[in-house]
Amino acid sequence: MKIQQGGEHFSGVVSLPFGKLGIRTGVGVVNELCYLPPHFEARAPQDATAELVAYQVEQYCADADYRFTLPLKPAGTDFQRKVWEAISSIPRGGVRTYGELAKYLGSAPRAVGQACGANWFPIVVPCHRVTAAGGLGGFANSDDPHGYLLGVKRWLLAHEGSSEYAWQQTTLL
Repeated sequence: MKIQQGGEHFSGVVSLPFGKLGIRTGVGVVNELCYLPPHFEARAPQDATAELVAYQVEQYCADADYRFTLPLKPAGTDFQRKVWEAISSIPRGGVRTYGELAKYLGSAPRAVGQACGANWFPIVVPCHRVTAAGGLGGFANSDDPHGYLLGVKRWLLAHEGSSEYAWQQTTLL
């Protein structure tokens, strides 16, 4: 997940219970979604695709069982796409460790973690469901236990009913 500091580069920035989500779109496709630091201002969707993203993300925030049907632009390497496909098969409320996914894919946990961090469509491809063997682990290439990104991960896991991490939910922003 790449973090862009220039809000003008987003097709919209939506305020959600866990923070801000930046939306980048192309012609009829979602190019990228980004969890944003608290200082970003909300920005109304600028096109129909960004409106669709905003609507679907808000539906998910209201109902963790909501299924995304967004037109995602193909992205990533073959390996990253395999990791993202495996992540997408983790059921709501469930978690898998980097090691479990690595074993399943015949890879290394670090490579799985790097693919998680390179996810262009967080929340839609639920990389928050992947944790370290000994606990929450990092998120979006961050392991700052007090940072906003791990707060997002905690909120998403609690929202989805992951009892293992629900106690870690924090009040954000």
